[in-house]
Amino acid sequence: MTSPFDPADVTWSRVSTRLTAARLIPATITFAVPIVVGVVLALILSPWFWLLAGASAGLLAWTAIVVPRQVRAIGYAEREDDLLIRKGILFRSLTVVPYGRMQYVDVEAGPLDRKLGLAKVQLHTASVGTDAQIPGLSPEEAARLRDRLASRGEARLAGL
Repeated sequence: MTSPFDPADVTWSRVSTRLTAARLIPATITFAVPIVVGVVLALILSPWFWLLAGASAGLLAWTAIVVPRQVRAIGYAEREDDLLIRKGILFRSLTVVPYGRMQYVDVEAGPLDRKLGLAKVQLHTASVGTDAQIPGLSPEEAARLRDRLASRGEARLAGL
């Protein structure tokens, strides 16, 4: 039996595992501040501040467990008439973007992404609510996908 999130005739492409580091580094920095503040205040003022440090450390540990699983759940597949993007573990989502509905395709990379050799492809369609993005691609794959999607979109638009 096939799942609505895993069509039978689809071969999924995965994103880079370096996306895990790109998501864990900012989380570590974010949680490190309350951990350090909690430890310092617990040593100086009151042992109650250990709760702040402990809760932040617990959230960081949970993030370190969840993020790699989330990254492994991201995939995309190019089909004849559309692009499929899936993501999520607990709340799964499958986005189908018909090539004929694409208006333009962006490739983005922030400073950390560039340092880790990653890029994100963002698809813009006629629908405002479409969340069609593929993070964690190598810059070469992002450029190839951008060019391929743009040419397929133009071909489908010309056929209308």
